[in-house]
Amino acid sequence: MPIEIKELHIKINVSDNANSTAATSTTSSAKKEKLIEACIEQVMRIQERKNER
Repeated sequence: MPIEIKELHIKINVSDNANSTAATSTTSSAKKEKLIEACIEQVMRIQERKNER
């Protein structure tokens, strides 16, 4: 019997450092883009599974 997760709680701590450089901001923006793409991909998978039912 498959396990179904109905709720997912995500906690994120964000700190704003004044000492950050432009290089880290571009790296962090690339990481954000990858994270967004991964989230969208998982949402699409969930919707596909719901449509199969």
